[in-house]
Amino acid sequence: MPSYEYKAVDKTGRPARGALEAVNEVDLELRLRRMGLDLITFRQVERQSRIFAAGGRITRQDLINFCFDMEQMARSGIPILDGLRDMRESMDNPRFRDVLTAMTEDMEGGKVLSQCMANHSTVFDNVFVSLVRAGEQSGQLPEVFKNLADNLRWLDELISQTRRLMILPLITLVVVLGVLIALLIFLVPQIAQLFKTMGLALPVQTQVLIVISGFMTQYWYVVFGLPVVVFVVLATAVQRSQRAAYMWDYAKLRLPLVGPTLLKIILSRFANVFALLYRSGITVLDAIKTSEDVVNNRVISDGLVRAGQQITAGESLSETFQNLGVFPPLVIRMLRVGENTGALDSALMNITYFYNRDVKESVDRAQKMLGPAMTLVLGGLLGFVVWAVLGPVYDILGKIKF
Repeated sequence: MPSYEYKAVDKTGRPARGALEAVNEVDLELRLRRMGLDLITFRQVERQSRIFAAGGRITRQDLINFCFDMEQMARSGIPILDGLRDMRESMDNPRFRDVLTAMTEDMEGGKVLSQCMANHSTVFDNVFVSLVRAGEQSGQLPEVFKNLADNLRWLDELISQTRRLMILPLITLVVVLGVLIALLIFLVPQIAQLFKTMGLALPVQTQVLIVISGFMTQYWYVVFGLPVVVFVVLATAVQRSQRAAYMWDYAKLRLPLVGPTLLKIILSRFANVFALLYRSGITVLDAIKTSEDVVNNRVISDGLVRAGQQITAGESLSETFQNLGVFPPLVIRMLRVGENTGALDSALMNITYFYNRDVKESVDRAQKMLGPAMTLVLGGLLGFVVWAVLGPVYDILGKIKF
């Protein structure tokens, strides 16, 4: 279907701009009229041009603001269609404005909100759509949007903390490695030539350093090209082979220091989404199935598939999660108490709180430890280079008689 960029005015004379898909010019004018707009000018654009003109991507902050506005609108009793129209007019992000325009058209055509969102899977994922659908069915749409906003805000804070955690060590790593490479390629060969000319008996550490420097000088294309080749090969294998992708996800969970924190982040998000789904009226089996894509790790996802099969076979939720071997005993006890008391939703929210706190503490500890650890390791490498270079120099100075 062709795409059109248009200029129009509403009933009060305010200008409106946007892009719509329509069969032809007449269909475009009819669609705009249903939206309360009068067409002024238009031009047909290619689909790729429309995407380019739509500007940047839809950020997580855009979705947080959208959920907040939808929550307030639903609590105030404003019709969803009218609310979407108002949001579309005040939306700064051109791409999100196009999405809201398309959703408005779909709702005018008789679809409900969750169906409209499902047509934009790149913006609203499966969990988002499932929660909104459950909210529509249970009449708890304001609570669903509040939970979604809180979840997105928590995820945004977690990602921000992780970025802050990594930025300083990465800068330190780049600077120190740059200095080391410059020393090995430019300085060490000159000093090695000086030692060779003087006929000195070099210590072991200096000989090792000279060998490393010679290898980097002669085979620099291997030193710099091999990591790139390995990265490309591994990335291709992970994309094309399910087994390689599974092994990569397994390896990430087994990395020292990073693996345990990553596992906590995955389980925290799973518990959070599972609690939201269950509280919104979605059954346990459907919630587990929807959460399989949320964890973004094939090892945990396969475990959830097995959990669904065991629950279908008649096992309890707590026994099933205990068999997975990834949840700590405290979480299992929370689930068991929730099942026995009939307050599974409260137990799930407690698990969410438990993991949120644990992840935050883990990130804070890692942030305090990673910087000094990186400094210690890189400082040790620089110290080795200085020791290997200056050791023979001090020997030479010691033999000089004044």
